[in-house]
This record gives sequence, structure tokens and C-alpha cells, in this order.
Amino acid sequence: HEHIQYMRERRRALGGPLPKRHIRAEAPVLPSTEMYDELKAGSGNQAIATTMAFVRLLKDLMKDKEIGWRIVPIAPDEYRTFGMDSLFPSAKIYSPHGQTYESVDRQLLLAYKESKTGQLLHEGISEAGSIASATAAGSAYATHGVAMIPVYIFYSMFGFQRTGDGIWAMADQMSRGFLIGATAGRTTLTGEGLQHADGHSPLLARSNPSVVYYDPAFAYEISHIVQSGLHRMYGVSETHPQGENVIFYLTVYNEPMVQPVEPTNVDAEGILKGAHLVSRAHTETAAARIMASGVAVPWATKAQEILLDRYGVASEVWSVTSWNEIAREAEAVEAWNFNNLDEPARSPWITHKLSGFDGPTVGVSDYMRAVPDQISRWVPGPWQSLGADGFGFADTRAAARRYFQIDAESIVVSVLSELAAAGKLDRSVAAAAYRDLRVDSPTATVEQAPSE
Repeated sequence: HEHIQYMRERRRALGGPLPKRHIRAEAPVLPSTEMYDELKAGSGNQAIATTMAFVRLLKDLMKDKEIGWRIVPIAPDEYRTFGMDSLFPSAKIYSPHGQTYESVDRQLLLAYKESKTGQLLHEGISEAGSIASATAAGSAYATHGVAMIPVYIFYSMFGFQRTGDGIWAMADQMSRGFLIGATAGRTTLTGEGLQHADGHSPLLARSNPSVVYYDPAFAYEISHIVQSGLHRMYGVSETHPQGENVIFYLTVYNEPMVQPVEPTNVDAEGILKGAHLVSRAHTETAAARIMASGVAVPWATKAQEILLDRYGVASEVWSVTSWNEIAREAEAVEAWNFNNLDEPARSPWITHKLSGFDGPTVGVSDYMRAVPDQISRWVPGPWQSLGADGFGFADTRAAARRYFQIDAESIVVSVLSELAAAGKLDRSVAAAAYRDLRVDSPTATVEQAPSE
């Protein structure tokens, strides 16, 4: 019948009876390594938070002639909070009608500016709308034949906690892009209620197979992670000739610190695989190892100093950029061993990385203990973790960290306690440190604070 023939012809023209994804987008030309030099150079005497370090890199990427126009910054009402208002005059905020009113801040140099050709997506207080925009931009390589790079930045609690199902749908759409959980951690933004007390988004991120999660401590770590993300999602490789269908999630903080210069012998592979040594023991051998992530790394290095100066205990500090990726790789190795029992067993990367040391390891972050505990199975030697379990604590950062017993002094006591359990020092030393350092008293942090 002619009607049947017509429908068949139309179905053939539409690509056949089954849905099929046609990828026509050309791979973008990605920036050279020089793009990342500024973050690797540190911040000099200026203290900046990792949120600001990321924003600096984003600004430079947006100026790149090859990929700058592909970047789609997205925020649900907080561009100023994240220091991105400097983009208003140049990139402008997208509005299909242009700016039809005078903004209340029009007298400011960095006034709010809307434009029909604006690049910034300002969704208002709508995380659902924001993740929808990220999904649309992240799948444009297939739906429109143009590779776009969404960069959705939000208070970390408002991502996986509030729109986890939307991020799952984003993965289901094989979208790509960057999710930036700012003001991350359970204790870095105290005083604004539980809505900002993120102690678990890494665990929620772990539940999504497409999400590659990192918790960088330093600006130079961010440079390697972002470069890796661009190459994995938008580059061309033999394994993934059209890019990889993953989503990079970074947690960044609002706590300023002087960003160090990238070490000349930096372990770039370790940064991307999940951990690298940042502070060696001050003696030939270390008695203990401290593994920390994100904002907890400075606590770990302070604990390292206290352990040596007051207790004569040498330790080394590792920056764990991704507890999740370490655990994911180790589980993949175990799966391979299970399915290849006739072959010699393989060892997880982290087990090999940490081999040759049988002292205790203390893992710490600004998240629940379950976050560092993900890797405990594959860490040689005794393991102990510290974490911010429970609801938030509205006080100073120092008091909140003492309350959760994750600060430098708490790390010290944990290390001494583990050494005592291993028979390497008397338990009374740990007990005395517990009393002297007052790790049971959040109010003691006021007295212990350095004088101005």
C-alpha cells in the first residue's frame, strides 16, 4: 500500500527502525600544556582557595581561540560567590531577549550584564535547570554535531545531594563535562546550616559509573586534573576515538591558602590515579603515613610537624586526589583476578605504590570516614581513618574540625594511638598527647589559635 511505502521511506530517511547515535562532531583542538603554567607556578605570597584557582584556569580556557567558545559556564545563582563576576563584562550572561532592564549594580565595574550572545548560563535558584543545561551542552557533540564543554559550578551540597537523579540522567545521555562542587567539605562553610555541610558527595558520586571524582588540595593538582578531563572527554585516542563518555567532578574549597609551586619531580601519574607523596619524612625512614585529601592536606602537614617536634615521630604525608578512583581501579584489578584464575594475580596500583612500608596509615578528609575507608583494603599495614561523620557543627572551622576530631591535633593522637597498638611506643604517650592537645574540646581551639 502506498501509505505503508511512504512510512518505510520516511523511516529509512530517519536512520532506520532502531535509534542510533551518530557522532559528527569534530574533535576540538585542545590547549597545549602552557595553558596550565599559571596554576603550576603557585600563588606567590597571595593566599587563594582552590575555588579561585579553578576559576582562574577557567578564565584562561575561555580565552583560548580553539575551545574558548565551546565552554558553557553554568551557575544556579552564585557567579559572584565563586568570584566569576569578572566574566560579566566580557562573556556576559545569556538571555534570549538581551538585557531589558537596568541592573541594581549598574554603577559597578563588574556589573551584571545580559546579552543575546552571552556565554554564561545563569539559571537562577534552580539546580534542576542547571543540570538540564549541563546535560544539553554535554550531549551536543551527538545531538547537534558540535562538541561543547559544560562547566557547572555549584555549592557542593546542591549537586549530588539535590540533583543526583539529574546527574544520573546526564550520564545516561552520555553527556560529558565538568561538575564543580565549590565550598566543599563538612567544615569549610560553617554557620549556614546543614544545607552546606557536605560530608558525603564523594560517596554519592561513587555510585555513578560515569563520574570521575577528584578532591584536589593544590592549584597545580587542578591543572593536571582539568587537562586530563579535557583529553579524556574531548581528545582522540586509540581506545576512545570519539572521546570518552565520562563526567569529571571536582570538589574545591573556599579556604584561602598560599598555593605551592609544582615540584620539579611532580608525580603527575599519581595525581591522576589518586595519590602522590607531598611531604617526605624528615628522617631516613617514616614510622607512620598520613593520607589526606583536599582541605585536609594542610592539617596533615601540620600534624607531621607536631609529631616530629613534640614526640620524635617521623611521618610522611600523601595528597589523595581521589579516594574513589583508587578504589575503582583496585576493584577492577580484583575483578580481573577473579576472572583469570589461571593467570598470576595482579596487584592494585595503590598497593604497589605504597609497598615497602608496614607502619600504620591514617586517612583523613573533610568528609565521612567511609570516604577514605574505600581504599583501606588495599593499603599495606594497619589502617585508621578520621572523618566528619554526623550532621554539621555551626562554629568556627577550627572548632568544627576539633568537634569531628579531624584536625591536625586529632591526627597526631590517631598516629600515636596506632603506633601504640602496633607495639612501637607506649600507650601512655598517646594518652598524654590526647590530654595535652585537648582534642576533646572544640573551645580549646580558641586558645590554641596562633596569635596575629
